[in-house]
Amino acid sequence: MSDELPRIAVLRCNALGDYLMATPALAALRARFPGAEITLLGARWHDRFLTGRPGPVDRVLVVPQIPGLAAQPAGAPTADALPAFLEAARAERYDLAVQLHGGGAAANPLVAALGARRTIGLRAPGAPALDADVPYRYYQPEADRFLEVVRLAGADGPAEYPRLAVLGAERDAAGALLPGDGPWVVLHPGATDPRRRWPAGRFAAVADALAAAGARPVLVGAAGEAEVGAAVLAAAARPITDLTGRTDLGTLAAVLARAAVVVANDSGPLHLARAVGTATVGLYWCGNAINAAPAGRSRHRPLLSWTVHCPVCGVDCSTAGYPHRPGDGCEHRPSFLDQIPVAEVVEEVSDLLGRVGAGAPAPALR
Repeated sequence: MSDELPRIAVLRCNALGDYLMATPALAALRARFPGAEITLLGARWHDRFLTGRPGPVDRVLVVPQIPGLAAQPAGAPTADALPAFLEAARAERYDLAVQLHGGGAAANPLVAALGARRTIGLRAPGAPALDADVPYRYYQPEADRFLEVVRLAGADGPAEYPRLAVLGAERDAAGALLPGDGPWVVLHPGATDPRRRWPAGRFAAVADALAAAGARPVLVGAAGEAEVGAAVLAAAARPITDLTGRTDLGTLAAVLARAAVVVANDSGPLHLARAVGTATVGLYWCGNAINAAPAGRSRHRPLLSWTVHCPVCGVDCSTAGYPHRPGDGCEHRPSFLDQIPVAEVVEEVSDLLGRVGAGAPAPALR
């Protein structure tokens, strides 16, 4: 492959946190091939959010619906658009196609069909081969997983998220939503999977402790998370600034950048806070922490719940990726984060406020 002006396609067609965990690998490709055009094969939201935003991705091609492609966002072009998509992709004459979307059962045939000079990516047992691959095993830090793939092309770099650019108009919008001085502490109580949600009453208790100490708690979430946000507001004794459903993704990035600390479940806004450089207290189920938690502790404090058996039926829910172990989870969806107490979250927020500064004396939380 030419080192001068290669054309690179990268498949990563899923949600916000999933994309951000791949950005260290994208940045490594950019550093290795500074003159390359890097195309993300992604979703409509990638196109809206990344077009015109400085970063390692030059352009986005929206992938049509692919049967079996895990976690593909809703709203993709219908499957009958696939032939035209592949025809256009082949016309790009990619030098390198990179599969960062999972084990490869559906993703590897798609990447192979692009007609690139070389293909690399992940491969689970039984998945079709690429020119070179990294074995896919479920429990592995995602950022390191993707860096291991791009090393096959001679690219490498740190596993920390590269700083996400926040646009001026987004900062202005965030300033209008959060006027005056902080310290603002953002709370995100939502998550797509209810098992990843810390109880709403505990978020409310943290918000009350923040407000009592002089910090300014803020609730964020998508419009579809209004019920979760309302439960926090109902349980809180003190007022909380509620931005649920009031921000697009760019404005949310700016709101998180304006915060001193973000407290969130393992979900997109937590990863977005890391990407804009804000300190975080992340609430993780232990298995998810292996894949998604940050390695450093200066600015990020993952708190883990070690519950591995369903609180409802007792089934072992930790066996993903281990076909010889009994149990494959269950249909119940209680919170798996009950083990994390309010006191731990309050202590970590207090310590981070003292370390990162916020343009005002750090509150002494109790």
